[in-house]
Amino acid sequence: MSAVRGTGDQADTLRQMARTAKQSNQTPSGAASLTDQQGIRVISVTSGKGGVGKSNVVANLAMALASQGKKVLIIDGDLGVGNLDVLLGLSPQYNLNHVLSGEKSLSEIIVEVTPSIKLIPAGSGVQEYTSLGQHEKLKLLDELDMLEEEFDIMIIDTEAGISENVTYFTVAAQEILVVVTPEPTSITDVYALIKLLATRYSEHHFKVLINMARDSEDALEVFRKLANVAGRFLDISLDYLGCVVRDERLIDSVKKQKAVYELYPDSDASNCFTTLAKRVIENSRQTRLKGNIQFFFRRYLEGSGGGGV
Repeated sequence: MSAVRGTGDQADTLRQMARTAKQSNQTPSGAASLTDQQGIRVISVTSGKGGVGKSNVVANLAMALASQGKKVLIIDGDLGVGNLDVLLGLSPQYNLNHVLSGEKSLSEIIVEVTPSIKLIPAGSGVQEYTSLGQHEKLKLLDELDMLEEEFDIMIIDTEAGISENVTYFTVAAQEILVVVTPEPTSITDVYALIKLLATRYSEHHFKVLINMARDSEDALEVFRKLANVAGRFLDISLDYLGCVVRDERLIDSVKKQKAVYELYPDSDASNCFTTLAKRVIENSRQTRLKGNIQFFFRRYLEGSGGGGV
């Protein structure tokens, strides 16, 4: 049975939706709360299918977190068709593929988005690293270790679907944020992703953001559908982080290769991202740590024995 948590004034509604669900508030043995830990906080943003606006969520969430005083590092984890640089109007000369091949170091490819936000861009149209091997994972681990002290939060924008790279980046992260839209196919696909992560990789805690919602009630209905099916078949907890409403100014900002948070700071979508950023920061107190950045990558790599993800 899944446990469902809400935030703000929606908490009571969400609790009623999951009366029979069990809630676990214990920190795993050997782990500590984030308030007791130093080091970067790592959030993987993922979805079951493409076209749900995940990369837009990552870009604007980073902007909103920076406005709250956080230093943010974004990793474009779509190593085949990365597009975060395009969304942000950037034209980097080098990307993560150059690091994995040994041509460049991570510090040499990092692009400044704003003084508080840096981007590690991914390559586009290159198949070589669409499935990372053990050597590439270790290379990325070693490079990231050197950056840990420079940032408060790292956000990984995974590719869509359930590829090996998606599960690698997602399982490695301390927190998993799934993005889902009101479309039935989006709900079905994100449930399939959650099921895979829960049954094969023992991930039991997920944060949920409803994107492109008509309004907050529409978003709650989408969350209700996802929570109901997860509650029947999976032993997980789903934390509702809220929604981003459908906004024409967000569509316009994509065309202009700017984040809506930067181009239209007073828009409905931007207000949603402000709320989301505050909830992400507040929820750091409830985050279940898997370890610091060095620990979570090495734990996963050692546990995989070089195979699997």
